[in-house]
Amino acid sequence: MTETKVTSLDVARLAGVSQSAVSRVFTPGASASKKTVEKVRKAADELGYRPNFLARAMVSGKSRIIGLVVAYLQNHFYPEALEKLSNALQREGYHVLVFMASQTAGNIDAVVEEILDYQVDGIVFASVAMSSDIAERCQSAGVPVVLFNRYEDRKGIAAITSDNLSGGRKVAEFLLAGGHRRIGYIAGWEGASTQRDREAGFVEGLSAGGQEIFARGVGNFDIDQSRDAARAMFAAPEERRPDAVFVANDHMAFAVMDVIRHELGLSIPGDVSVVGFDDVPPAAWLSYDLTTVRQRANLMVEETVKALLAQIETFDTATITKVAIDAPLIVRGSARIPEGWTET
Repeated sequence: MTETKVTSLDVARLAGVSQSAVSRVFTPGASASKKTVEKVRKAADELGYRPNFLARAMVSGKSRIIGLVVAYLQNHFYPEALEKLSNALQREGYHVLVFMASQTAGNIDAVVEEILDYQVDGIVFASVAMSSDIAERCQSAGVPVVLFNRYEDRKGIAAITSDNLSGGRKVAEFLLAGGHRRIGYIAGWEGASTQRDREAGFVEGLSAGGQEIFARGVGNFDIDQSRDAARAMFAAPEERRPDAVFVANDHMAFAVMDVIRHELGLSIPGDVSVVGFDDVPPAAWLSYDLTTVRQRANLMVEETVKALLAQIETFDTATITKVAIDAPLIVRGSARIPEGWTET
């Protein structure tokens, strides 16, 4: 025997309201009185009614779905930030579909095609660099795009980042003020705007103080590669190894600190000062006590949601924005603190 599907009309009859009132109760952002909501919810529960959001999307042209593309989650910054982002979008009545993608062009292209098949209202790319083909594909489909923690100087694409350039400069100024003269740098993935801008600001700050990078390694935002970079950089005799190192994110900095202390037997900050970037929760743990540049995830999420909704609601390219949020230096115990130092 085939079970008859419960409809919104059945709910309306049992609740004693109009069918449009039932629709309003189950439409995010629509208005309905508390009494109406209670009656409709009670009737829906009794009948086992579930609204068909996909059917509604076909009629309205709005799926209330946001595609969220993430390249990797090993860095502590992303799970926390993306949880905040998902919660913020859900409060606005949107459902979030998460898609994992590597940084290879073919993989990202395939993921974007799949996302567009879901008729999403918008896409947030987190830790993902876009090609011009992907950007054009999304624009042709009329789907707004926001880059989170990445920057592309591309027309029609909103981007929300920390001020990575200024953050890198602050690290250089701090280490120079601490009397360091052999300052190293361990880079992240060199295809990322975050890596590019942090290093550019760092180099600019060192140059202003009459210095340049003493030693450079590449960790590619990867734990194992960061360890290898640290081993190569600090295994040299004292006069040829850095007395300080800026690591392009905290995820790598923890690996670098472990190598310096536990493999090479050096003291932090006695022999080597270490500074990271992100200020993820373990940075404040006593085991690391990491001086780092803080990415203000709450503000980044707020600006990302604002930028995305502005495009969805207005379809106006004038709403497309690029925001760089100030990133403060958080001074802890992993680096020599300059005498009389005050936060900048």
